[in-house]
Amino acid sequence: MSFKSLDLPDYLLEAIERVSYAKPTAIQEQAIPIILNGQALIAEAQTGTGKTAAFAIPLIKMMNEMPPKKKKYSVMAVVLVPTRELALQVAASFKSFAHFSPKKIKNVCLIGGENIQEQIKSLRMGVDIVVATPGRLLELIEKTEIRLREMKMLIIDEADKMLDLGFTEEIHALLEKIPEKRQSMLFSATLPDKVIGLSENILNDPVHISIDSDQPTVESISQRVIEVNADNRRALLQHLISTESWDYAMVFVASKRAARNLALKLQREGISADAFHGDLKQPERIEVLKKFKHREIDILIATDIACRGIDINKLSYVVNYDLPRAAMDYIHRIGRTGRAGRSGTAISFIDHETQAHFKLIEKRAGITLEREQVAGFELTGEAAPKEKGKAPVKGKRKSKKDKLREQAEKDEKSDS
Repeated sequence: MSFKSLDLPDYLLEAIERVSYAKPTAIQEQAIPIILNGQALIAEAQTGTGKTAAFAIPLIKMMNEMPPKKKKYSVMAVVLVPTRELALQVAASFKSFAHFSPKKIKNVCLIGGENIQEQIKSLRMGVDIVVATPGRLLELIEKTEIRLREMKMLIIDEADKMLDLGFTEEIHALLEKIPEKRQSMLFSATLPDKVIGLSENILNDPVHISIDSDQPTVESISQRVIEVNADNRRALLQHLISTESWDYAMVFVASKRAARNLALKLQREGISADAFHGDLKQPERIEVLKKFKHREIDILIATDIACRGIDINKLSYVVNYDLPRAAMDYIHRIGRTGRAGRSGTAISFIDHETQAHFKLIEKRAGITLEREQVAGFELTGEAAPKEKGKAPVKGKRKSKKDKLREQAEKDEKSDS
């Protein structure tokens, strides 16, 4: 199927050609006609399948066909996303697809970490599409700086990640402030019960589409598992970068501290690297990503803030320096490479202590991978014997923050 067969106007076909999209992906092929037909939609598709274009393209067509707004400052569509980086990326996609639009379509990105007065100024100049994170959007609604009475469309992107990050209350608060009569769409990489529950509150008789739900990993990604002692991971990473001539890689670690430390140590070895994590201020996050996308940085050391929605063109390698906690996070991480049909390589470092966890990831992701060792960096020793735990004491269970702090300290010691 071609984009032309989706009954898209010439101005959109020209914009699609401009961004070098050859043909629609499966999610685009199925979602675009449903959205253009005015139906509610719940779409399940893994990362890297083109979900943003699946809703951005039809929205621009529909915007051009709408009658003029009654109020200049009214917002016609809201796209909710879980992270600032994804918001910026989605807003950029709308701008690209609207490049040749007969009607001038304005979109604004509303995210925390940036000057709210500048965002208010943009809203007061008139805007059609708002791409926002929930907190900042609600803040501007409370300030009565955004007008949603004429709103026609609501899109929730990366819904599972949105709920994982604790935005449930904000989403429900937003639903109380927007028109009930609207077209709603929900896109998600997975559909756990909490996402299904959210969809029941948002969508009225939706069409449900699922893309490759039984094939959670991308076929174009070569997946490797290397056994190595935890305190030898950095040396192995440097060895692979050098001997395999890596020029473009994203390395995932478990904590902000680990990201900073690893990036600094690679820099000291003359490797072009930088860290990307939640402690960076928004302008710093934008600048690091900009440099990485422009190939001014070869190796990006990132926490899971980068595992969803960030589209890096032609990324060659993804490394799980620390394993993710969940199988779906593994899929989202490796999905940063092998995008749009291109090939890529994903490598996971495991040791005695993480063998069992990686087996669980394999089971839940529906994969089985061979273990390998690299000469000079072989896994040595044996797994520490499991100690019989004490009976839990009520009220004394470690918090999630305590567990993450302990893991970060362990990572720092093993990497020093």
